Amino acid sequence: MATTQRSEDYQKVSEEPHKNVIKNPYGPNPGDYLSNVTSFKIIESTLREGEQFANAFFTTEKKIEIAKALDDFGADYIEVTSPCASEQCRKDCEAICNLGLRAKILTHIKCDMEAAKIAVDTGVDGVDIVIGASKYLRQHPHGKDMSYIAKAAIDVIEFIKSKGIEIRFSSEDSFRSNIVDLLNIYKSVNKIGVTRVGIADTVGCANPRQVYELVKTLKSVVSCDIECHFHNDTGCAIANSYTALEAGAKLVDVSVLGIGERNGITPLGGFMARMIAADREYVLSKYKLHKLRNLESLVADAVEVNIPFNNPITGFCAFTHKAGVHAKAMLANPHTYEILNPSDFGLSRYIQFASRLTGWNAIKARVEQLNLDLTDDQIKNVTGKIKKLGDVRALNIDDVDSIIKNYHADVHTPQVKPANGPSIPDKDEVLLDSVKKPRID
Repeated sequence: MATTQRSEDYQKVSEEPHKNVIKNPYGPNPGDYLSNVTSFKIIESTLREGEQFANAFFTTEKKIEIAKALDDFGADYIEVTSPCASEQCRKDCEAICNLGLRAKILTHIKCDMEAAKIAVDTGVDGVDIVIGASKYLRQHPHGKDMSYIAKAAIDVIEFIKSKGIEIRFSSEDSFRSNIVDLLNIYKSVNKIGVTRVGIADTVGCANPRQVYELVKTLKSVVSCDIECHFHNDTGCAIANSYTALEAGAKLVDVSVLGIGERNGITPLGGFMARMIAADREYVLSKYKLHKLRNLESLVADAVEVNIPFNNPITGFCAFTHKAGVHAKAMLANPHTYEILNPSDFGLSRYIQFASRLTGWNAIKARVEQLNLDLTDDQIKNVTGKIKKLGDVRALNIDDVDSIIKNYHADVHTPQVKPANGPSIPDKDEVLLDSVKKPRID
């Protein structure tokens, strides 16, 4: 499905690099020893969590295309669907492992020995094992108590460790689990040497304050890295991911456009927007942000959705400025109404001047683009004409250009008033009158 295209009714503004400042007010506190905001990694889960999106069905060829695009973007890890899910999923997992990508390939399985054996045989670089720890998930999906969970986890972890690959142990539904149970099982798996432990906001119920407290507490009892997985049911996934890094987590699960179960998880693009505001140099050194738009278009087409108009970075309106006051300021200094630099993502900012909200500074810039000669007073006058028509109907670029060119012709062409007869009507008044009173043939 084709994604929405940016309208031509926007004026492209010359790029002006955002200057670095000595202290970034949007970054971590320099004295925060827990923070990994400037040293994080991403686990890209479009090919695992993303397959759980309602519209998703990825062929083997499409999975390989997406995996290569994620690797080219700079994903640290690529997580794929469990090879235990189906025979084709197993074959797909093997195919992706055999691509020779720079990114490490992970797969996600339940805490079960048979599943672990199947996963290891695919050639993955690491296995993510998960088991529900909350009372809801212990009661319904698997019906096991914490003693059983701990024993099963240790057996599976020791087997995977013996194969010399990475292993992550995660509790599912962590934020509705008993904190004592959680810490005890995390301490146990940490002792036997997991690569990392994970916490998962499986139902999207957590808020940033809860995230900070849990991650900080977990950090005090384990020596391994911490990974976090946040669902977006209540709209907190990006904020929770950033807060988790502040509290000491090292890795964040993301997916392209945030696709996943229900409302999905932390979106890759939105997370990049948050992180580049915090540490531009680190993000640009690791990830090819100019590849983001094509990557999102690839996945959007595969799952038959449009990229949302307000999507961070790549949305139709992401770097578009419309109000007169905004336009004036942006033309003078892009810092005034932008925290992100569109050129970092291979994009441009635009001033929308075809509307009744336009200001004379935006029209002046358009006059200059058209190589026309008008004084400031004349530009203010023609701006008034544009606003007048904009009060009657929606405008497009041709409307505005027509009004400007007609006005320019009028002021630069001597007008001869007939000695005895009506004056020649203003072209723009005729245009406006034709809108108000359509001609009936």
